[in-house]
Amino acid sequence: MEGNFSIIKNDILGKNYSLSVAYVDERKSRELNKKFRNKDKATNILSFALAKNLGEIILCPNLIKKETKKFNRTFPELVKFLVIHGMLHLKGLEHSSTMDKLEEKYDQKYFSRNRPRVLNDKDRSGRIYQRRKKS
Repeated sequence: MEGNFSIIKNDILGKNYSLSVAYVDERKSRELNKKFRNKDKATNILSFALAKNLGEIILCPNLIKKETKKFNRTFPELVKFLVIHGMLHLKGLEHSSTMDKLEEKYDQKYFSRNRPRVLNDKDRSGRIYQRRKKS
């Protein structure tokens, strides 16, 4: 794992956790989802805990690209969010309000859409920082 994902992995799963991330096409996603979850459809993400400190996240980029509008995120933003989602599943969480709160916490912490952005202010002859409105 690269860059921020390693930091997030250490934060959510711990430094001793070994995590791999793989990308598959929709056919393979459907095959894995059917085999391991008994659901005969492709899915954007699958998480597999292989051992106590070992797991794998499987992402389907083609499906994720199709879902960007649904989730109101860019492709990179949605991938990052789904990796957080997958890590929380590997930690043992199921879909719930607790998981929703943790997803939001880590999304804000690492990939906040509410980060200050730099604007040029000609009247002040310089830059100002402005917070984006929460969406």
